[in-house]
Amino acid sequence: MSAENPAVPSCDPRLIVALDHAGVDEARALVQLLGDRVSFYKVGLTLLAAGGVSFARELGLLGKQVFQDWKLHDIGAQVEGAAMAIASGGCDLLTVHAEPQVMRAAVRGRDQGGPGTRILAVTVLTSLSHDDLREIGYGESPESLVERRVAQAIDCGVDGVVASPLEAARVRQVALDRGRADFLVVTPGVRPEGSDADDQRRIATPQSALGSGATHLVVGRPITAARDPRAAAAAVIEDMSAA
Repeated sequence: MSAENPAVPSCDPRLIVALDHAGVDEARALVQLLGDRVSFYKVGLTLLAAGGVSFARELGLLGKQVFQDWKLHDIGAQVEGAAMAIASGGCDLLTVHAEPQVMRAAVRGRDQGGPGTRILAVTVLTSLSHDDLREIGYGESPESLVERRVAQAIDCGVDGVVASPLEAARVRQVALDRGRADFLVVTPGVRPEGSDADDQRRIATPQSALGSGATHLVVGRPITAARDPRAAAAAVIEDMSAA
């Protein structure tokens, strides 16, 4: 239980803290500071060239769950090989882009490398608005595109998707309609009440995101850039506990 509020758990495995740091040393220091407050971390592209893959394995050896957010996107053979290598090294969650060829290849690679890794398909980045999608060339709304990609992800055999909290309820319903009650809905763009939105467009509070059907929440700067990251994490966990 939390020292701040005895009724609130001190750690919630549904909370994934994003380690979007420029270097491994800085990220490692934050992990040490957060201690047993956080059990699940995301390592993404910011750390990739700074030893991110090795650091992800280091986190696993510390008993942490690890989300390797590489957003793989290439021809099938390349994605299959990358997914196999990452899964064989120990990885809890791995992202790929939500294109059928890419998703099928990632599932094949994961099955060869280690079934403990769950594949997540990235539907529409939470930084993209309807206008952004129109500029790219998509004629449909973020909500419509997410729904189509969720259906494709389920057909390809992936374990879940990354989607904004504003689409979480519809993602959950599509998954249930297709018999996938175990389908993961991992939501970035989560901001505690009163937080700066930063570069996120489609956001929600932790309690709201979970209430809409999210299974895991990715929170970065509201915790990592806080004056007291442990207290910030505790506040997020307390909000989650009310969902």
